[in-house]
Amino acid sequence: MSYDFCRAHPAMTDLLAALKGAAEPTRLRILGLLARAELTVSELVQILGQSQPRLSRHLKLMDEAGLIDRFREGAWVFHRRAAEGVGAELAARVVALIDDSDPGHQRDMARLDQVLKARTEAAAAYFAANAAQWDRIRTLHVPEAEVEAALDRVIGADRIDFLVDIGTGTGRMLELFGARAGRGLGVDLSHEMLAIARARLDQAGLVNCQVRHGDLHALPLADGAADLIIVHQVLHFAADPQAAIAEAARVLAQRGRIVLVDFLPHGLEELRDRHAHRRLGFTPREVAAWGRSAHLDFDLVATLAGDPLSVGIWLGRKTAATSKDGPLP
Repeated sequence: MSYDFCRAHPAMTDLLAALKGAAEPTRLRILGLLARAELTVSELVQILGQSQPRLSRHLKLMDEAGLIDRFREGAWVFHRRAAEGVGAELAARVVALIDDSDPGHQRDMARLDQVLKARTEAAAAYFAANAAQWDRIRTLHVPEAEVEAALDRVIGADRIDFLVDIGTGTGRMLELFGARAGRGLGVDLSHEMLAIARARLDQAGLVNCQVRHGDLHALPLADGAADLIIVHQVLHFAADPQAAIAEAARVLAQRGRIVLVDFLPHGLEELRDRHAHRRLGFTPREVAAWGRSAHLDFDLVATLAGDPLSVGIWLGRKTAATSKDGPLP
């Protein structure tokens, strides 16, 4: 293909690069695996039985061709089939053509199941060792089932294009609402929590949902990317809650929604010392004020009384003043 043709037809060039990137047996096997789960190089080594340098080379070429996405999380790098672009479309079609009855593919899937089982067991062990602190807090407010039922009513049953769960923790919000979304992404700073979330998403079969290491004050997302943002029991940990709200507003689509779940004001100072809570709940007035500064309208749409902790659910939308299409519904 000539240089002039490439300049005139960039989409065709991207397609050609994606085709070249997929045209190798090991890379086809990798695509089949990454369509099921996010994997590190070491996990792919276990499954495919090939050397790390060789697989790293394949992954680099596939990333450059737009077939896969790479996400660094501390010392680890996770890989998954690309979510957007020409390479993503080609990868999806290639994976759909893989014969599930092929013995080689079945061996790959069986080894993948072993890797995911080991991941689940490791995450479960960490959670078991640290569950006491979460259980302690749960006894202080209304049952989670009631909070989740109220949240379900607020979010509704409509289809969500792109769901973002800020401070995803163990991925519970993605478990609850990921099936309603075209894509779901959870962001959290805790590597241990992300390991638990990945395991739970794998168990739930939510291949459309992913988790990423990131800070709620600097989300790894483009402006206006998310249709629904959930901030569930996270804001009281934030160093700067107002800045966190502003950052969420940045990545919210013009007609999108933010659902904030957190404690109403309380006096349990022990939560600061024992559980690193920076704030002891929030008043509707201050949440509304933070919303206005970020061009969001926040309404307290549900109050769930507990003893001694009560939970509030706020629904936020971008204000009409920021809309390019006129007043929001």
